[in-house]
Amino acid sequence: MTIGLLGGTFNPIHIGHLVLAQEAFVQLKCDRIYFIVAHTPVHKRSKVLADPAQRLEMVKLAIKGEKNFYSSDVEIKREGKSYSIDTVNTFRKKFPNTTKFYFILGEDNHKTLHTWKDIDLLKKRVSFVAANRPANKKGQAKIKVRSIGMPKLDISSSLIRQMIKAGKWPRYFVPDNVLSYIKRSKLYT
Repeated sequence: MTIGLLGGTFNPIHIGHLVLAQEAFVQLKCDRIYFIVAHTPVHKRSKVLADPAQRLEMVKLAIKGEKNFYSSDVEIKREGKSYSIDTVNTFRKKFPNTTKFYFILGEDNHKTLHTWKDIDLLKKRVSFVAANRPANKKGQAKIKVRSIGMPKLDISSSLIRQMIKAGKWPRYFVPDNVLSYIKRSKLYT
């Protein structure tokens, strides 16, 4: 079995996350992709952070009907800051030793990978994969990872939050059911 792990704040989840997951699924020949929602992000600081349960619900809505995409609340249940090594160890315990794990990164995360907790151990437990996003070519990463091709989508969660705050609804940037949830829950306004 081959599993892709895509962790993130998903504040909110958007089309770029879904395209990255789909490209990883196809190019890496994964059996499953898990969207792992961070409780408290270690490497990101956002003043506007939806509740973890709300972010998990948006992920569930976004992947509804995708039979090979799964949401995970493992970091939410752990509470506090979650480190990738802890999450990977949890997944390793759930699946047979023969399972291959890919840890999927946006290229921006690739540049700071060397600073992650227990990175040497983590490198032994997963294969890192980074999206090939040409807009983020500044600086050299210290850890080599496999690259997967991805169409250029200049979409980010922070852009979506800014649009919502400005009263502009980001239709087509997020799935319709996620946008409806954001409106109903009055998130990011």
